[in-house]
Amino acid sequence: MPYIALCEDDPTVDSQALRAREKDAHFAYIEGILGRLLVAGPLLDAGGGEHSASLFVYAVESEGEARQLLENDPYFKAGIYGDVRLRAFVPAAGGWIGGTIW
Repeated sequence: MPYIALCEDDPTVDSQALRAREKDAHFAYIEGILGRLLVAGPLLDAGGGEHSASLFVYAVESEGEARQLLENDPYFKAGIYGDVRLRAFVPAAGGWIGGTIW
């Protein structure tokens, strides 16, 4: 079952500086787990402003597996994320899944 990780930046750290410092390691990590990612990317402030959160949709069997993938990410290890929410996700409709599940 897919799991979503919604990771809001920690407002007490300079997340933009940390992202710049960890970008290469983060991208290398993401490339290494592509087979376990359905989609991932940044979430921007209102109006398409700064990167202020990240969204990952993992192709895993358990929340524990999703948590492990997230916690091994260099952005997570650098302390960029404050509020992190992991949830099981049922892809039910849309172009990415080719229609609907009903």
